[in-house]
Amino acid sequence: MKLTTLNDSNNEKAVLVGIIRNDQTDSEVYTYLEELAFLTETAGAIPIKKFVQKVDHANARTFVGSGKLNEIRDYVADNDVSLVIFDDELSPTQLRNIEQELKCKILDRTNLILDIFAKRAQTAYAKTQVELAQYEYLLPRLAGLWTHLERQRGGIGMRGPGETEIETDRRVIRDKISKLKEDLKKIDKQMATQRKNRVQLVRVALVGYTNVGKSTIMNMLSKSNVFAENKLFATLDTTVRKVVIGNLPFLLSDTVGFIRKLPHHLVESFKSTLDEVREADILLHVVDISHANFEDQINVVSSTLKEIEASDIKSILVFNKIDAYSFTDNDDFYEGPKTTKYMTLDELKNSWLAKVNNPCIFISAKDRTNIEEFKSFLYEKVKEIHSKKYPYNSFLYEMTE
Repeated sequence: MKLTTLNDSNNEKAVLVGIIRNDQTDSEVYTYLEELAFLTETAGAIPIKKFVQKVDHANARTFVGSGKLNEIRDYVADNDVSLVIFDDELSPTQLRNIEQELKCKILDRTNLILDIFAKRAQTAYAKTQVELAQYEYLLPRLAGLWTHLERQRGGIGMRGPGETEIETDRRVIRDKISKLKEDLKKIDKQMATQRKNRVQLVRVALVGYTNVGKSTIMNMLSKSNVFAENKLFATLDTTVRKVVIGNLPFLLSDTVGFIRKLPHHLVESFKSTLDEVREADILLHVVDISHANFEDQINVVSSTLKEIEASDIKSILVFNKIDAYSFTDNDDFYEGPKTTKYMTLDELKNSWLAKVNNPCIFISAKDRTNIEEFKSFLYEKVKEIHSKKYPYNSFLYEMTE
């Protein structure tokens, strides 16, 4: 028993499906589908077509209307498409009805993210967390995934209490969920002990949307080699390194990135991993300023921090990738050619972004732009907290050249 997953042996062709609700704009939804396409590529499939429908709300039976579903079915049949991915979580009923109509593999956004997490998980701890999230997602969808489960068991020696196969499988999965939760509790206790045994140092945590450059910043500051690449969820396991700026040591942690519509099962399963965030003294909220919707991404991260009860921790915005940041200097009524402009570091420092998001800093971790100022800025923030937490040894730390 397992979730629908992507085929590792070859790159499957995928079709993406989304809806535009009344409270959404066309450009907003197409941006979401671009992110879904990036998720699809990260998982190993090739997105070849996007379908979008304007509706008041999702169809309770098939997510999109019957006409749009027929259009998708014809395209899938004519183009040898093996996979259709929906940009929302599908109910068990929707999943079953869509599979019957399209006659191919169906994934929703949650299943896709779970598939990526399963492939990315390296440690036993991360694998246990992902497996727990998978089973919790799977439990209400059993009937749609295995049609044979609806048959009653029968025959000599099989009459017993009259339990159906699907009830048996549900019980097996509930038992596995209980065992995984117990396993995580044991690991949580071990990790909590490890955190208590650490020396008395200020703790700084990197947080942010996925693929904003947190691991690159981690490698730069700690001179370590944390895995980083231009794919979503490159980092799942929390990494903690001791960093020294001047002669002031502190602990820096990097953990899983957040994303829009992050599956609730994953948030619940990874809450223990995110203890590094909840117990931090400072959060470095890294933002990809070159992304067209970076403000939405800031809001997503802020909402997730609130969900994991970390919104009250002192947070500093780090606008990364300033080397790739540009904007169009025309209003909506201008009909001529669009003019792309770039901003210098000084212009960014004096921009509305700097004024509205104080404290913040602008850097490019890739090009190492403004890194020394970033280190000095971070040093002062860490020193301030260190002096309050450990006043008896704060005099030991002074910035050195």
